[in-house]
Amino acid sequence: MEEKFSLNVHNKEEFPPAHTAEHLLNQTMIRMFGCERSSNAHIERKKSKISYILDHKPDRHEEKEIEKRMNELISEDMPVTYEFVSRDNIPEDVSLERLPSDASDIIRLVHIGDYDVCPCIGKHVRSTSQIGRFEMLGTNWDEEKRTFRIRYKIVQ
Repeated sequence: MEEKFSLNVHNKEEFPPAHTAEHLLNQTMIRMFGCERSSNAHIERKKSKISYILDHKPDRHEEKEIEKRMNELISEDMPVTYEFVSRDNIPEDVSLERLPSDASDIIRLVHIGDYDVCPCIGKHVRSTSQIGRFEMLGTNWDEEKRTFRIRYKIVQ
């Protein structure tokens, strides 16, 4: 279906399970901490890193809850689907502020069940059960910048 539209050229080759997990993690952090989606993510096959600006340093209980929720979401086997919309028809809850200035007029929205939707041209799995297990490898807190970095890997 993508061939019908002229989308931006994508210069990354994602590992679809880790990239799809990134979408889930973004929405999980939004729901748990009221933050924004990460603007600083490095997603790879062996290890991924993603940072969030938070109002407090999550404690060990909150860190364990992030990992627990992620694995519950993965096991729900939610479908990953795509919707192509013009800029004029973007749903209210979808932000375009992180799109490049030269982004095409047609935007691909990625839906993960009813849990998350965001613009993305990357590669994803067909359903969350194909992701594997989410393992949090560690975290770092920068008090000055109020950033919380999560390091994780996907085990298949």
